[in-house]
Amino acid sequence: MKTFLPISSILSPEYEHQEISLRGWIYRERGSGNVKFVVLRDSTEIIQCVIDKEAVGEENFKTADKLHLEASLELTGIIKKEPRAPTGYELHVKNFQVIGPCDNFPIAKDFSPEFLLDNRHLWLRSRKMTAVLKIRHTVFGAIHDYFREQGFYEYQSPIFQPAAAEGGSTLFEVNYFGKPLYLAQTWQLYAEPAIFSLEKIYTIAPSFRAEKSKTSRHLTEYWHAEMEMAWCHFTDIQIHGEALLKDIIKTVLEKNAKELELLKRDISKLRPAATKSFPRITYDEALKLLKEKNGIELPWGEDLRTVEEDELMKHFDTPVIVTHYPKKVKAFYMKEDEKNSEVVLGCDFLAPEGYGEIIGGSQREEVLEKVEQRLREQGEDPAKYQFYLDTRRYGSVPHGGFGMGVERVISWLCGLDNIKDAIPFPRTMVRFTP
Repeated sequence: MKTFLPISSILSPEYEHQEISLRGWIYRERGSGNVKFVVLRDSTEIIQCVIDKEAVGEENFKTADKLHLEASLELTGIIKKEPRAPTGYELHVKNFQVIGPCDNFPIAKDFSPEFLLDNRHLWLRSRKMTAVLKIRHTVFGAIHDYFREQGFYEYQSPIFQPAAAEGGSTLFEVNYFGKPLYLAQTWQLYAEPAIFSLEKIYTIAPSFRAEKSKTSRHLTEYWHAEMEMAWCHFTDIQIHGEALLKDIIKTVLEKNAKELELLKRDISKLRPAATKSFPRITYDEALKLLKEKNGIELPWGEDLRTVEEDELMKHFDTPVIVTHYPKKVKAFYMKEDEKNSEVVLGCDFLAPEGYGEIIGGSQREEVLEKVEQRLREQGEDPAKYQFYLDTRRYGSVPHGGFGMGVERVISWLCGLDNIKDAIPFPRTMVRFTP
């Protein structure tokens, strides 16, 4: 059988003047009466292929002359160095075979973002999306590596859940054999029971939020990297969040330099986050900074909106950990600060360059009565949470965790204008196809 090599593997002097076989899709094409130039792409790289009428014969050249974008080919030829070619080498074709013809590929140049989203099944072939998806692959791998190296067990929770974890206004209700259930907003309510078994657990799984938002940083279905651990305190959560992000950034900078360059990402804006300590400021300090430096006066007790987060982050070149938010704007399971019952031991990691919150975490309230009280204060019926409350009845311990929006991290690392490009098929308030 013929051996086909990845394009990236043959772009080196050792393959010069050798006969090799490639296969892929036409990325660009042009030609004259006697020579056809085809830029071939595969998952690894692109290369210019020269199809000369004298080399392949007149009949084969007629076939080559009719080739269009995205036709799939198998080619055999001689590799030659050519500085003017896109990647510095050319394949001088001896013979080729058309595997899948393609006429009038719908995507050429200068189409609107909405058109590209409507044709996402085809736009995935673009070099931009290929680069993003490779970085996404690295990010997922780095998350797994970090937690496993830290002694965490991978653990999964159900997608169908009977109660809200993050607020009823963003729940997706589904008809579950005639009964109302909800798509998971987070794994947390089903993760906490497992820490009494495994102690340190993590997951990467889809989460669903029915937020009526059309901003560039919201998805209704996104991938959530979450961790939960027993015997930990508030500072432990922050330490793990910072270490995880640093690990991800360093891994992407190491493994995806080519993709970041293709995306025209300024990596000097990422390096500080890989090396510098993340500042930690309280919610109160954030309000003070916004007032003094940005002229924005936010009433105490209001959550930071996108505009305040973006203004705040103009003063930092790394993520910032904002802590001790008002209790009334945070989830029922967050532990009150013993020094100030109006705030909780919760934190948000805000990314620089306007990418917003990328991690949210907290120490959990381990006292049964306080959890029940918080549920009632937020209009929830504790009876719906009996399985969860049992974790406080039988051997409760200090514990906590966080959730990281993987697409938001990918958007930041890639320098994307919109989070929709950080996932293969985005789901938003108005988009559910293809």
